[in-house]
Amino acid sequence: WKKMIGPLVDRPTHPTTWSYHSSDGMGLLEFLQWCEDLRMEPVLAVYAGYSLGGQVVKPGPDLDPYVQDALDEIEYVTGGTDTKWGAVRARDGHAAPFKLHYVEVGNEDNFDRARTYDGRFAQFFKAIKAKYASLQVIATIPVKGVTPDVVDDHYYSREQHMFELAKHYDSVDRKGPKVFVGEWATREGTPTPNLGAALGDAAFLTGLERNSDLVVMSAYAPLFVNVSPGGMQWSTDLIGYDALNSYGSPAYHAQVMFASCLGDQTMESDISGAGDKFFYSVTASRGSKACMKMVNAASTPQPVTIALAGLGSGNHAAQLDTLKANTIWATNTITNPNRIVPVRSKLTIKGERLEHVLPPYSIQVLEVDLK
Repeated sequence: WKKMIGPLVDRPTHPTTWSYHSSDGMGLLEFLQWCEDLRMEPVLAVYAGYSLGGQVVKPGPDLDPYVQDALDEIEYVTGGTDTKWGAVRARDGHAAPFKLHYVEVGNEDNFDRARTYDGRFAQFFKAIKAKYASLQVIATIPVKGVTPDVVDDHYYSREQHMFELAKHYDSVDRKGPKVFVGEWATREGTPTPNLGAALGDAAFLTGLERNSDLVVMSAYAPLFVNVSPGGMQWSTDLIGYDALNSYGSPAYHAQVMFASCLGDQTMESDISGAGDKFFYSVTASRGSKACMKMVNAASTPQPVTIALAGLGSGNHAAQLDTLKANTIWATNTITNPNRIVPVRSKLTIKGERLEHVLPPYSIQVLEVDLK
């Protein structure tokens, strides 16, 4: 990271893991400013001694320089101008420190065949906590010896497995670390996800929302794919683009739908009549709105009876966003970008019960006005 700050002309460039050369134009400061522009907080991942070629820096004195490098990086992000690296950041054009709550030590260290991550993580964890006690330190895999604040889970699976994973966190022990699902996607369709992938994603997201006391964050991956001939390096990717145009996949629209209605607490709810391909979560913001996410991954309509405790009697205005298609293979493309997009409708809920029918292969977000 130290070679990716300062004047652009002084950055050396480097070959990347994904077989192309980086200009280093998107360095650490540019990334932080991008987060700032989008009103996001970064998760700072630091190199922890394991490289994809299988090379490992063993715990102990050999690892010390990398631990110090991580501490320097955190200081560059969060330090005042009276610190060494905070002053460097100010010299680079950003005097104010950035907000930072999470630091991840390494990435996918399950590939380390030497099994050194327990020791490497402990060395980083102790050093980071000694200087930055309030930071949440994320481990890339479960570790022994010290207890991380958060563990990063990654899932790249087919649709059916994502349906199964929708219930995974229902039974996870709450006494352990929190969870960051830092990479995940339903891999159906290419170059971008089809509706089947969107159904898998949405089902999985209901499980994350339902267990948000445990799962503190999630991040879909990868985000973009160049759909021009020869431009794709991985499938499946959320948003497709070429030199002139871009489009959102059905899975992209599912993400937007889920993000458009968020509560700050889970809501007591009950649904009867649902089959094994129906998934849901309910959240609410007191005095504002209730948000119900529903997924029908079956090929037939799904009638359900929804009981929302606490709504009270009377009529409640609601809006319903629906994403659906006639087949799970349906998708959007660069030439037909709006084949599958959400459709919004209005409805009224009387009392605390709603008799509702979900279309086949559909994702719905029901927002109820509680004002």
